[in-house]
Amino acid sequence: MTDNNSHAESGDESLAPDGGMTQAAQQHRQTDYLDREVNILKPSTAFMRDHLRVVWTGFIVWALIVFGPVTATLIAPGVMTSTTIPGLGFPLHYFLVAFGAPTGALVLAAVYARQRDKLDQKYGIDHSRPGANADDETASETAAADGGVTE
Repeated sequence: MTDNNSHAESGDESLAPDGGMTQAAQQHRQTDYLDREVNILKPSTAFMRDHLRVVWTGFIVWALIVFGPVTATLIAPGVMTSTTIPGLGFPLHYFLVAFGAPTGALVLAAVYARQRDKLDQKYGIDHSRPGANADDETASETAAADGGVTE
C-alpha cells in the first residue's frame, strides 16, 4: 500500500484546484499534512483565498440569521414578544426563529452554491468530468477518494 499523506508523488498538475501551479501552490502540494501545521486562515493560493472569503462571509451571515432573533429577544423582549406578524398572528420572535432562520439557511446555501460556481468558472475548474480542468483536455485517470488512482 502506498503512502498517500503527501501530494508530492502526484505528478498530475491538472488536479490543482487553483487553476494553475504557482510556486506557493507547488510548495503547498508537497506539504506532508500529518507532520506540518496548515494555516487555513492564510491560504497559499488565490482560489483558496477567494473560497475562504465566501465561506467566512456566509458564516457571518448565518450567525446573524440564527442568533439575531434570539439576541434581539433577549435585549428587547417587549418589542419582540408583543409585535405580531400581520395576517398570521404569530409573535415576531417566534416567526423569525421558526420560519426566518431555516429559510435564511436555505437561501444562504443557494447563494454559496452560486458563488462557488462563479469561483470555479473564474479559475477554470470543470466538474463535468473528475480530474478535468478547462486547461487540461487530456485528463483520463480519475482520482480515488483516498488520493490514489482507481483501476
